[in-house]
Amino acid sequence: MMLYRYIASSKGLVVATIILGLWCATLPFLLSCEVGAIHPLGFVLGIILQTFLNTGLFIIAHEAMHGLVCPHNPTLNRSFGVLAISLYGLFSYEKLLRKHWLHHRYPASAQDPDFHNGKDTYWFAWYLYFIKGYWHWQQFICFLGVLILLVYTFHIPPVNLGLFWALPLGLSSLQLFYFGTFLPHRQPPGGYKNFHRTSSTNLPIFWSFLSCYHFGYHQEHHEHPDVPWWQLPKLYFQSKC
Repeated sequence: MMLYRYIASSKGLVVATIILGLWCATLPFLLSCEVGAIHPLGFVLGIILQTFLNTGLFIIAHEAMHGLVCPHNPTLNRSFGVLAISLYGLFSYEKLLRKHWLHHRYPASAQDPDFHNGKDTYWFAWYLYFIKGYWHWQQFICFLGVLILLVYTFHIPPVNLGLFWALPLGLSSLQLFYFGTFLPHRQPPGGYKNFHRTSSTNLPIFWSFLSCYHFGYHQEHHEHPDVPWWQLPKLYFQSKC
């Protein structure tokens, strides 16, 4: 019983550990496999799986920013956030933390670092503007260093790195942006209707999970930032009752 209560109170830590573990298990396998020997279906599924797990790394970092990975141990909570966002894309956890709370404080406004520039409102133009705000040349140099290390020290085939590391990372950034920023924060025809200037995308639970770890329930996240991602659908359906 005590073990059950501990697991229940540490669900955020358990979920984060599972996602991290799956990422750490699948990526080395995909990077070391013989691409020419993979069935086309397995090839596509590998890219999709790694994209989804990359998105999961960002979700872990996001949950850590809200203190939800390990609420009773801030140091461990932050460590998970730093590890996840470093594995995801060599981002600075502290810089992302500051920008994320600006997003919550000034959603869909000029002060929101995730919002468009007032001109590029089409989703792909907004995406490029969004990426530009988070990407910097030091990060590119670090990526290049990691790439050289993997190719010349660990002898990872460049084609594997491109297909199962670089491509899933790019697709993951599109996934996070489209379902977690563009759809919920784009201005509706009648204008924003709530303080958080956001809306929720109602999808069946399974597809909501696959689309972006229930991040489509974005109004619920802004209204209840202390609620973990797996409980957002419950909040949505409760509000409709």
